[in-house]
Amino acid sequence: MVFRLIVVAWLFLVLMISLMKFSTVITVKNDSTVLHNLQDLCNFQLVESLPQDMPYGPNSSAAKPLYQAWMELLNMTHESIHVVSYYWTLTGKDLDVNDTSSQQGEEILKKLESLLSENISMFIATSVPSKVYHSTDLKVLEGKGAHVKWVNFGHLTHGVLHTKFWIVDRKHIFLGSPNVDWRALTQVKEVGVLISNCGSLANDLWKTFQTYWDLGVPNATIPFPWPSNYSTNINRRKPLEVQFNGTTTKAYFSASPFSFCPEGRTFDLAAVLDVINDAEEFVYVSMMEYFPTSHFRHPPRYWPPIDNALRRVAVSYNVHVRLLISCWIHTVPSMFHYLKSLSVLTNPHTNVTIDVKIFILERDIFGMLN
Repeated sequence: MVFRLIVVAWLFLVLMISLMKFSTVITVKNDSTVLHNLQDLCNFQLVESLPQDMPYGPNSSAAKPLYQAWMELLNMTHESIHVVSYYWTLTGKDLDVNDTSSQQGEEILKKLESLLSENISMFIATSVPSKVYHSTDLKVLEGKGAHVKWVNFGHLTHGVLHTKFWIVDRKHIFLGSPNVDWRALTQVKEVGVLISNCGSLANDLWKTFQTYWDLGVPNATIPFPWPSNYSTNINRRKPLEVQFNGTTTKAYFSASPFSFCPEGRTFDLAAVLDVINDAEEFVYVSMMEYFPTSHFRHPPRYWPPIDNALRRVAVSYNVHVRLLISCWIHTVPSMFHYLKSLSVLTNPHTNVTIDVKIFILERDIFGMLN
């Protein structure tokens, strides 16, 4: 069986996301469709964070904690760090909050400052406009030598820079859902991957970083076509074959919106649909919100590609679909109607199963954004 996983900082119809898709492969494709780089003996670890006060049974499985993963990544740094995040709030004072759970974020900020004092090169791309008005993290780091660019996605795409990833020394990667935010470490559910000693993938992801970095200037416009130095030959049709923990694996990165896909880069929607349509046994989805509409446009427009794909594999191929969706104080109630319309397709007589569960926190997490 081929097991496929998609790790993504993903909301329906958000204009800027980045993800990685990877497959553990038993049968290797022929040379014409697979790029080979087995010299990188990549180490792959799943990463997660859970709210500190969330009950977690003694027999429950757990991935590497996010705080440990970030610290491990920073401790591997010898030359450079490239970080993309929607926003930065690593300290309690960024949000006018006095809470002990901000300690881990504050320790991450101190570690970043210490690396700058050791002459590590640091490049940070973040989004404007931002809803985080009081954070001083980036100003502190910039004052100590970090290079920071505020990319105006409001102007470029009428959206936001929703990507979250770290690249260290162009050979170690963290990629996942968390912003650089103390609440991501201790207050909410996040997921990601830590990939070390994998220069082939890190250098390809660095090209995506460059698309943001080079547009972080006044009056920037998205080039069409993108110059050839941004292009890639690693994609959905020709993934890179690498070693993950000794297992031969095919991997590629995708991006969105489509205007941020230079030649050869797979579009996010194509990657997501590819994973769903190739499923043989199950599709398990965890995300913040579920809307098969243009949720952030008014008036909203129907947007069914992913919703249709889930219905199709469940009904036509008896793929077991599970959805774990977050419920916040600000969650729009119409979301539950869309989820209900999926779950009612469940029919034991025809072996159709679409399970929906809602992940609820009892309190607002200090004005948490996505």
